[in-house]
Amino acid sequence: MPWPGVRDSTRVPRRGHRLTPADDELYQRTHISLLQRESPQSMYIESYSSRGFMVNGNRVLGPCALLPHSVVQWNVGTHQDITEESFSLFWLLEPRIEIVVVGTGDRTERLQPQVLQAMRQRGIAVEVQDTPNACATFNFLCHEGRVTGAALIPPGGTVLTTLAHSAE
Repeated sequence: MPWPGVRDSTRVPRRGHRLTPADDELYQRTHISLLQRESPQSMYIESYSSRGFMVNGNRVLGPCALLPHSVVQWNVGTHQDITEESFSLFWLLEPRIEIVVVGTGDRTERLQPQVLQAMRQRGIAVEVQDTPNACATFNFLCHEGRVTGAALIPPGGTVLTTLAHSAE
């Protein structure tokens, strides 16, 4: 016999009433919506300046290309230097990039039509914006889980000179 006020541990508590479909809203099934998928490898642009970008805690100087899991220097000085060849790294990757966000510096600049056509033919969308908006768009698309790339020229008129250009 248990002590007064102490439950018998061998006894299993039971509900006095089981819920049935007739119990209306109390019996509805639970649905879970995933609001945020943690992805430690997703790219995130933390800040930018006229000298470069801060991406996932790493400082990147000058123009850069952001790929789903890496950052590389991008050998362009202005939007006029963007060619099919400078975009080729985006269509060589697997899994295939869905969209490339291009930041053209302080202002949104037009890219050469043949460059945009080459990307379209390969099934890659291109979004051209000024760099501050391109950074925000890239972050948003990555957060959505899209396979996104970015080609960014720092705002502020910084032009990187390569050795080939300076020799001329």
